[in-house]
Amino acid sequence: MNTPIYDYLIKYAQSGTLRLHMPGHKGKVRDNVLSRLNALDITEITGAGNLFEYEGIIAQSEKNATELFSTAATYYMTQGSTLGIQTMLAVMKYDGRQVIAVRNAHRAFLSACVLLGIDVDWVFPVYSDSIISGAIDLRDVEESLKKHKRSCLYVTSPDYFGVMADIKSLAQLCHRYDCKLIVDNAHGACLAFYEENRHPVHLGADICCDSAHKMFPAFTGAAYLHFADRKYAQGAKEIMTLFASTSPSYLITCSLDLCNVFLNDEIRQRLMQRTIWINALRESLEDRYCFEAHDGEPLHLTVNAKKSGIDGMMLAGMLRENNIEYEYADNTHIIMLFSPCDEYEDFLRLGQVLEKIKFEKQSFESERISFPVPEKVMSIRDAAFSKQSDMETENSLGRICAAVNVPCPPAIPVAVSGERISEKCIEVMKYYGINKIRVVDER
Repeated sequence: MNTPIYDYLIKYAQSGTLRLHMPGHKGKVRDNVLSRLNALDITEITGAGNLFEYEGIIAQSEKNATELFSTAATYYMTQGSTLGIQTMLAVMKYDGRQVIAVRNAHRAFLSACVLLGIDVDWVFPVYSDSIISGAIDLRDVEESLKKHKRSCLYVTSPDYFGVMADIKSLAQLCHRYDCKLIVDNAHGACLAFYEENRHPVHLGADICCDSAHKMFPAFTGAAYLHFADRKYAQGAKEIMTLFASTSPSYLITCSLDLCNVFLNDEIRQRLMQRTIWINALRESLEDRYCFEAHDGEPLHLTVNAKKSGIDGMMLAGMLRENNIEYEYADNTHIIMLFSPCDEYEDFLRLGQVLEKIKFEKQSFESERISFPVPEKVMSIRDAAFSKQSDMETENSLGRICAAVNVPCPPAIPVAVSGERISEKCIEVMKYYGINKIRVVDER
């Protein structure tokens, strides 16, 4: 497979050209390891194309990605899935569609709603013991679809735990009501390359975004925006420029260019082998640990610590003592992410550490996260741009949430801008360690 971006950067680096253009390092190697990349770090000079154009070396590389993912069009992004979320929502706004969204959305979704002046019709999932993950009831979705003649449904799948929504059924339901399905697939880039293709576009989604850097050998910020229909792909790059930097990184686009070779030559075999390894790891430890998302994204290893008999943060501390850094931990869950680049020794090492960790199983009271739909008082945008002040979460009862104050990860809001804070909201926020919140100033 050709690599037009990489080939251009190498040729330019070796050309001896006097660089009278940005970046300021001028491609020179200095006395630090990072500067070795300077030679390949350029700006939009003649011949280098532009991320937001439909021709040139980047567009050529994107055509390779389009073929690999079997989409109508796949575009690169250098600002992660955040830019994909912003662009998807803007495309839907241009199309005159009401946004319906499943509540366990990333705060990037809320930020996009603020920027675009979008008010959301929320569908609340059926939570178990976390607001991060929940089951989507098709009947609740259908009730929202019936209320809006022209809409789109926004779903996060896989969610942060690796749990996957029934995208095929959701797509069929949406299309029955002339609704478009858009998916935050940030954690699911691998799904197109397993033996069973479970990528959202393959299953019927209209648009989705993937974070390449989460699961592939690509630099942080590398991401894809996928379209099932060229109707929405046309003009999408122009919409992207509303939010994107005018100086996208060529190093990031180059990493996506090289990633095409990895996807074409290696990933399927690697995923097949690593699925075997992670399943064996789960089976070897299932008598000691309770794992979530058995039918989810295979490389997400999510431990329900409390159901395993140990506090999640305590188990997290034990992992760190053994020089293992996890993706996310709270009192209930620990999330560990493998990728196609991990080797057998990595799976073996984690298994050995989890096996040797000693703890006396405790019995924790069964908890179920549930709270009534908060009262909407203001639009998301008006609340976010209102005069506001910080206050202790425990003192915020009855106040209007002004800004989403949640750590990333998992970056999933409890109260949304414009909603009145209830006792249950406070209880859930305190559970997740959110001790301060920004509220609309009443003065």
